[in-house]
Amino acid sequence: QVQLVESGGGLVQAGGSLRLSCAASGRTFSRCAMGWFRQAPGKEREFVAGISWGGSITSYVDSVKGRFTISRDNAKNAVYLQMNSLEPEDTDVYYCAGRNGANMISREASVYAYWGQGTQVTVSS
Repeated sequence: QVQLVESGGGLVQAGGSLRLSCAASGRTFSRCAMGWFRQAPGKEREFVAGISWGGSITSYVDSVKGRFTISRDNAKNAVYLQMNSLEPEDTDVYYCAGRNGANMISREASVYAYWGQGTQVTVSS
């Protein structure tokens, strides 16, 4: 079992920054490809960023490239999402997700077995 807890969300003005953190339990974290997803009311859960279990490979949805950076610290069982130049369109609940035993990144939410409870990000114009 892998348990994930997100933190770091909040209210920020357009152009500002936030850093989301995801704390994971268990030693299996180092064998989990990790991802960040976001979901607005009435919308499908959307892939935002992913990172391989070693941290050497990352992937981003086009809309956040150059603005968001995903990283991980396996020694701390943590994954992060640094969000810069935030836009109102980034307003969503953000979820941390884990894919145990898989190094490769997937953009499909159904592939990820472990999910956090979500953290709200609100960007004002």
